[in-house]
Amino acid sequence: MNTFTELGIHDNIVMGLTALGFQEPTPVQEQVIPQVLQHQHVDLISLAQTGTGKTAAFGVPLIQLTDTNKKHTQGLVLCPTRELCVQVARDLEAFSKNVKNIHILSVYGGARIDQQIQSLRKGVHIIIATPGRLKDLLTRKAVDLSRVSYVVFDEADEMLQMGFQDDLTAILAYTPKKKNTLLFSATMSKEVAAIASKYMSDPIELTIGTKNAGAANVRHEYYMVHPRDRYLALKRIVDNSPDNYSIVFCRTRRETGEIANKLVQDGYNADALHGDLSQVQRDQVMKKFRCKNLQILVATDVAARGLDVSDLTHVINYNLPDEISGYTHRSGRTGRAGRTGISVVIVIPQELYRIRLIERKIQKMFTQCSVPSGEDICKKQLLNMIDTVMQVEVDHGQIDPLYAEIAEKFTQLDREELVKRFVSLEFNRFLQYYKNAPDLNVSAKPQKQGRGNMIKGREYIRDSKPTQKFTRFNLNVGRRQGVMPQGLIGKINEIPDVGRIKIGKIDILRNSAVLEADSKYASQIIAAFQRSEINGKTVAIEVSKSPHSTGPKRGQRTKTSHRNRRKSIS
Repeated sequence: MNTFTELGIHDNIVMGLTALGFQEPTPVQEQVIPQVLQHQHVDLISLAQTGTGKTAAFGVPLIQLTDTNKKHTQGLVLCPTRELCVQVARDLEAFSKNVKNIHILSVYGGARIDQQIQSLRKGVHIIIATPGRLKDLLTRKAVDLSRVSYVVFDEADEMLQMGFQDDLTAILAYTPKKKNTLLFSATMSKEVAAIASKYMSDPIELTIGTKNAGAANVRHEYYMVHPRDRYLALKRIVDNSPDNYSIVFCRTRRETGEIANKLVQDGYNADALHGDLSQVQRDQVMKKFRCKNLQILVATDVAARGLDVSDLTHVINYNLPDEISGYTHRSGRTGRAGRTGISVVIVIPQELYRIRLIERKIQKMFTQCSVPSGEDICKKQLLNMIDTVMQVEVDHGQIDPLYAEIAEKFTQLDREELVKRFVSLEFNRFLQYYKNAPDLNVSAKPQKQGRGNMIKGREYIRDSKPTQKFTRFNLNVGRRQGVMPQGLIGKINEIPDVGRIKIGKIDILRNSAVLEADSKYASQIIAAFQRSEINGKTVAIEVSKSPHSTGPKRGQRTKTSHRNRRKSIS
């Protein structure tokens, strides 16, 4: 392992890193920093999980290569969210603490644009920006990117999944053709590969670990339950880890609020983070969570993007995301900065195939765990409480003058009775709640494997009734929102108390999708999708005005258009 000095970093920057507690470079820093410092012209793609030190990997070279004698903007970092933008700016300012006359500014939506314009006019060497606000500033001619030497895409896959491609194209039109472009991403999706091909010239690709793989120090677990038992399972998972400090991911804003409210009512320190919060409310929630006044943060994927919390013990997937890459991002929020972490998934039997798909993608195996029993949880909590008591430091100066009076109160109790009463006083909530608690575990029902039932993770459902009547539904989300057939099937499979719903053709278009399903369950399907959220967009669903399908013939798959065949199931 090289030292920071051996990577070619100037002493004044090394001093700043050392003051922050950096001892030696991480693998991503060791690979990226020399490439940028030693090559005058370089386009570079770095694939690495969150929490691996990517900010210093691009931030340190940007600082060192900045000519502070010139006032124009020389470096631009694009981030998907306000939180990440602020965090990156804060980190770069800390790295450059001993660099004279360097000016770094973050610009993002939700803050006063007039103040940002005023700061830009004073001269800024490195700008860290969200695409939307930067595009607005460029339109107002408040920022000049014509002499930028370095452009960094931080968490590029997140930006593209959030729909910023058009904004990125518009922003890059303001930058010179001859520049260095650095792209950092946790996953190498088709969209990331496309943007690399379009905006980069013969880039160097550095993969830290295995491409698209999950973080090495994260354990992946899943618990299988009935849909109605998800929330009960969530509470048991949390209760079984007394030191739990976690983010619980839900699919929709509504579900996020509901789960957070239930947890609060049940005595947990929890709060919700979703798109309906104002920026002030969001900042208040995050402040409480970072200082650990909150034990559990319940969040949507969009709301949680850019969060920088380094010591989470768990990430809990209350529902799986629609895209596998979404799981990679979620799980990467624990096990950061050299720590270990656990990524938990609560699944129903119909979703088990998605666990197998994720395993293949992240190249890591899940451990199937049993939802702990009430007895297991009570024992774990009791022993943890006793350990806590044993570690308490007694303030003899305060306690000794009162000891005789305290001891007198306990003279009628022997040691065993005293211990039992003490435990009951502190522990009655768990004992009462989990008394006669039922077993929540279920096993996956073996599925009949007819010809073509499962092909590469896509479910091909045969119709046992050749005249099955199907209803066609139109949805306002498509490929651009990351919709996949598996996600739509999973949503339908989650509808409680209806059994297996027959599904016909699914066509995924750019901004919409068409779904066919058993007409008998039309109202339940509409209720399941209506006002749910996929990658930040609220779903609208309606019954198509076109005639209903009669379903596939026995033993046949439904036809799909040639153009969308790879995106369809039958």
